[in-house]
Amino acid sequence: MEQFIEWITQPWPWYVAGPLIGLTVPILLLVGNKSFGISSSLRHVCAMCVPANIPFFTYNWKKEMWNIVFVVGVLLGGFFATTFISNPDTIVVAESTQQDLAALGITDYSKLLPAEIFNWENLFTGKGLLFFVIGGFLVGFGTRYAGGCTSGHAIMGISSLQWPSVVATIFFMIGGFLMTHVLLEPLMKMVGF
Repeated sequence: MEQFIEWITQPWPWYVAGPLIGLTVPILLLVGNKSFGISSSLRHVCAMCVPANIPFFTYNWKKEMWNIVFVVGVLLGGFFATTFISNPDTIVVAESTQQDLAALGITDYSKLLPAEIFNWENLFTGKGLLFFVIGGFLVGFGTRYAGGCTSGHAIMGISSLQWPSVVATIFFMIGGFLMTHVLLEPLMKMVGF
């Protein structure tokens, strides 16, 4: 049992994790002609909870209950993993990345998210407004506008040969590169980071 715990707490290599994620797509398609996606579950929850007669939320959400169960499983799995079987070692970050992050004031690698950004004190500051409120709105708006999230398009859309997903994924990548290499530093300085 100890060997199993030791094995499961270590990061899995890409050649194991990648195929496992990739196999989700054909399994969902074969089992019930279901498409993989997380962002649509927010719509299903709103359709369950919003009593108003809003056309966007008026559909048979009960058909999508499997998606809600899937998301609850992801949340419970994440909680279980971080609470009971998380790796206590410091996260390994490449030296060049550490130098880039140190220039932005990020030096704590003890958790999955940088403590210098993701903490309660930052929530009501300019940084918090930018990262959590504006960033969250842009992610939500972009997900709805693109017809799905990055993982849904990249994993499900591309593997099922959907041309819009290929285009969306290309632009997700371009946006990520642009943000990382052009916009990140000026934005961080603007909010005092």
